[in-house]
This record gives sequence, C-alpha cells and structure tokens, in this order.
Amino acid sequence: MQQVDDRTLTQDGLAPAAPCGRILLIACGALAREILALIRLNGWDHMTLTCLPANLHLYPDRITESVEAAVLKHQGNFDKIFVVYADCGTGGQLAARCAELGVEMVAGPHCYSFYEGNDAFAEHDDEITAFYLTDFLVKQFDAFVWKPMGLDRHPQLLEMVFGNYTKLIYQAQTDDPALRAKAEECARRLELEYEYRFTGYGELASALARQAQ
Repeated sequence: MQQVDDRTLTQDGLAPAAPCGRILLIACGALAREILALIRLNGWDHMTLTCLPANLHLYPDRITESVEAAVLKHQGNFDKIFVVYADCGTGGQLAARCAELGVEMVAGPHCYSFYEGNDAFAEHDDEITAFYLTDFLVKQFDAFVWKPMGLDRHPQLLEMVFGNYTKLIYQAQTDDPALRAKAEECARRLELEYEYRFTGYGELASALARQAQ
C-alpha cells in the first residue's frame, strides 16, 4: 500500500492540470478535515464541500435518504456532484440510490477500507476482531464511541460490547504524537491490544483527484 502524506500530494501531481466545472462534494462530516486539506494542498478551488452530520454513522439506515436529499437540493447548481461516502452500513442502498440519481460515490465498504486501500484492507481476513479508529474518531472517542454505547454510565457493558474484539487499530491520517497517545489510551480503556498504522489519506486522495480532472 502506498502511504500518502502532504508532501506526496503536492509533489506527485494529484492536482488536475485543467479542472472542469464546479464540483460539489457531499461528504460525511467525519471526513471534513481531510477533504479540506486535500482541496487546499492541490488547489482544487473549483470544489465545494458540504457535510452531513458525522453522527449519521450511528444510524446507517438514515444515510441514504440524507444523501439523496442533499443531492436533490444542490442539483442544477453544480456541474458535477460527488458523494464522499462509502457503503457505510447501508447494505448497498446508498450505491443503488446514487446510481438512480446519476452521481458517483467513493468505492469501498467504509472509510477504514478506503483509507488503507480497498484491496489491501480486503486481505486482512485475520482482523475480523479488530476495532478501528481514524484521526476523527480518536479526537471524538467519547462523543462517538464511549457515550453512545453507554459506557460512561454503565461500564459493566464493556465486556458485552467489546468482548469479541481483540485489538484496536489506529489508522492515522496524520503523524501526530498527541493523537497516538490518545489512541493508546482509548485501547487501554477498551481493554484491547493496540496497533498504530499510518495510512495517510489513502484512496480518498486518488478518488478526489479523479473527480477534480
């Protein structure tokens, strides 16, 4: 897997030579920081980002209709719309709806897969008991993991919720010592082994680069 950092993005020519039209990115709020960084680094000034609430991942059955509403709201105002969601637990419904609406979306089952690279992630058959965190989820661990699962109020639920997991894998988009330390602390709180894996922006970068051309 090729790791992508900020220097690679600017030196390896991911930015398009001749952007075509105005592009709207409809994205998960958990990807906002990374998408804005890619837009800035590559000078994709013809791209506009709008985000849906990151906590939709707690209710995957609502993602498809929320994306559809956003597409219908903005159709006609942009030359192209690109949906920066993977399947994200919709069971193929999001892909089917995007096809009906005539818009493309990021390939892959979820962000953990496209950050690492979908082909590489698919080879990790032995990681069925792994729990993944990204930069966003490390920062928002309490808000998106600990509290929604009731572990702040009922710590006895830890074994029931995480008893079948064996390790926590931190897929880092940035090399940040503070986030690494926090991710290790998250693993300790969940009583899981810890693994650090730098992915950079992974296939998110190449997916946006293709759209930007």
